[in-house]
Amino acid sequence: MIRVGLVGFGLAGRVFHAPLISSVEGLELAAIVERSSNNAAERYPGITTYRTVDELLADASIKLVVVATPNASHFPIAMQALEAAKNVVVDKPVALTSAEIRELTELAGGIGLHLFPFHNRRFDNDFQTLCKVLNEHHVGRNVQLDSNLDRWRPGQTRRPWKEDADQGGLLFDIGTHLVDQTLVLFGLPGSVGAETRRERDGDGSSDSFTIRLHYMTGFSATLSSNLLSSLARPRFHLRGTRGNFWKWGLDPQEEALSKITRIESSTWGQEPQNQWGTLSLGVDGDPVAKPVPTEIGDYRRFYSEVRDALLGTPSKELATATDAWRGARILEWAKQSSDEHRDIECDWSSEPA
Repeated sequence: MIRVGLVGFGLAGRVFHAPLISSVEGLELAAIVERSSNNAAERYPGITTYRTVDELLADASIKLVVVATPNASHFPIAMQALEAAKNVVVDKPVALTSAEIRELTELAGGIGLHLFPFHNRRFDNDFQTLCKVLNEHHVGRNVQLDSNLDRWRPGQTRRPWKEDADQGGLLFDIGTHLVDQTLVLFGLPGSVGAETRRERDGDGSSDSFTIRLHYMTGFSATLSSNLLSSLARPRFHLRGTRGNFWKWGLDPQEEALSKITRIESSTWGQEPQNQWGTLSLGVDGDPVAKPVPTEIGDYRRFYSEVRDALLGTPSKELATATDAWRGARILEWAKQSSDEHRDIECDWSSEPA
């Protein structure tokens, strides 16, 4: 049994990490850091509550520390945990700069510890379905991918700290997921173009972005997110020389996790037929549309693979620290592109070993 300590019990800790850790055999949610409240102990009787990170790190029985705090604190807490000889999961973004991610990567590698970026959206049902469509080459030569993750939040976000520009804004929040998914599917782009801005009323961080990733093959991907979409765009739209694939709606796991403390349902991650995607194919004549069954999404797979990696089995699907560095580098180029109103050529020569 691997004993896990969770730092933070806000939305990320309460909705994502605690229920998922509690749902994976071989992991024990043993302790949590809450500065003043006892919310975790009320939801998870028997858990140990610490008031400081130092107290948690002094617990020799804790082998894995999960950092689920506001974005700007990820780097110092992850660094502190690694220096205390703990393996670490860090919610996205791992850090707000690629330089900080490099520092964490080199420290973890140098002392033989694991640094796991929490890129759970690799296990979204829509992304898993898109992977299958691509692997089966349904649409022919890939031409364009649109990846959108829109929400309707005209007021303040559910986490007020996200309004602080020093926390990275929507670009380093949702952008981390959309970029990571695209790199998994299509690899490293040759150049990046982007626009980021504040759309809602009042002061605060950027809340809208569009990133364009250009590839040497001529393929391009447009990644976009905003908080003022009362009617959302398709989550994915893939265009190719033989047809298109469309998928609407968001993976339902986040909403479901917000209501439970552990996953008990035998039908977890399954989606009804009326929410399936559509494949439209046709070279000669009118395209023919057919539904595509949605693959099962399951965020538990993230922590199952973390467990296996800690027990010596190499992971096949988890994001690596280098993956996190690559994603952060693209987001930095995206911000530079938006500031300078030009595309930025990607230089991958300095990525961590």
